[in-house]
Amino acid sequence: MSTKQGKQTYTNDRKVYIKETAAIVGPREKEGPLGDYFDEVQNEDFDEKSWERAEAKFTGSVFQKLMRKIQLKTDDIDCILAGDLMNQCIASSIGLRDSGVPYLGLFGACSTIAEGMVTGSLLINSGGMDNVICMASSNFCAAEKTFRMPVEQGGQRPPTAQWTVSGAAGLWLSSQSGGPVITSVTIGKITDFNVTDANNMGAAMAPAAADTIIAHLSDLGLEPSYYDAIITGDLGLTGSGMLRELMDMHGYSLYDERNNCFRHQDCGAMIFDPIKQKTHSGGSGCGCIASVFASYFYKQLQGGNLKRILVVGTGALMSPVSVKQSESISGIAHAVAIEAQ
Repeated sequence: MSTKQGKQTYTNDRKVYIKETAAIVGPREKEGPLGDYFDEVQNEDFDEKSWERAEAKFTGSVFQKLMRKIQLKTDDIDCILAGDLMNQCIASSIGLRDSGVPYLGLFGACSTIAEGMVTGSLLINSGGMDNVICMASSNFCAAEKTFRMPVEQGGQRPPTAQWTVSGAAGLWLSSQSGGPVITSVTIGKITDFNVTDANNMGAAMAPAAADTIIAHLSDLGLEPSYYDAIITGDLGLTGSGMLRELMDMHGYSLYDERNNCFRHQDCGAMIFDPIKQKTHSGGSGCGCIASVFASYFYKQLQGGNLKRILVVGTGALMSPVSVKQSESISGIAHAVAIEAQ
């Protein structure tokens, strides 16, 4: 069973392994710095008539690819935990409706894959489940139409704006031995610093990321140096700078003096080349941290380049209605500690 440590963190006494991953992305993501790590590339419309159907197809295709990799029957999967950015998580429900596997829909915005790993590890640690699949997806045009302006209108994008990733990823969590291990999880609290600009989500999410990272370190009595990397997603360039300043203010430096670099890395800042690809503050969306972790960071763990990492999924908790009503954008962040075996 899981043991509560401090106020927000739970440690696992039953090992939960990340056995396999899969990630499918769009052309822009494939052309970015991490392009060689993804399993497959598809057009953003995935040969569908709408962006929403395209995202659903990304989700369904990732599930099928993951199932082919792990060579299990659907009856062997206890549950799928999945979510996306669209109303009522329709990309997940439509993409997985033919799976035949019990399903729990999640919404944590860009933090969804971390929320899935938190929930999945606790379900397995309880002894009630043995195999759980966590998934998340997003699509650039679907997200722009939902939260900002349809791309056909050619609206001006400010420097703080982030480019929603077109892609989906899935993780197989299991009690069966083999692969990196989830050692502890920290459930985040909602934070709100009265940010109302839907084109500056990094500012809304950075305080939540700092709050959760500090809670995790405090609950377990750790320093940032315990981890080879503290990975967020998706703060982008703007939010990453804010997070580092906030952590410094609270006495937790994310700078690695020995290697003369930041221990902190952000998936949104990594997935695109902001200059060549004109993505402004970087990437965002449920599919961003999901696809970057499932490809690049998972391979770094497998190859032994990283031994211990803290994955912090960050989300901007807004809806089309709340944005139009100028409601402030709350932030959330969940942390998952992972160790290579």
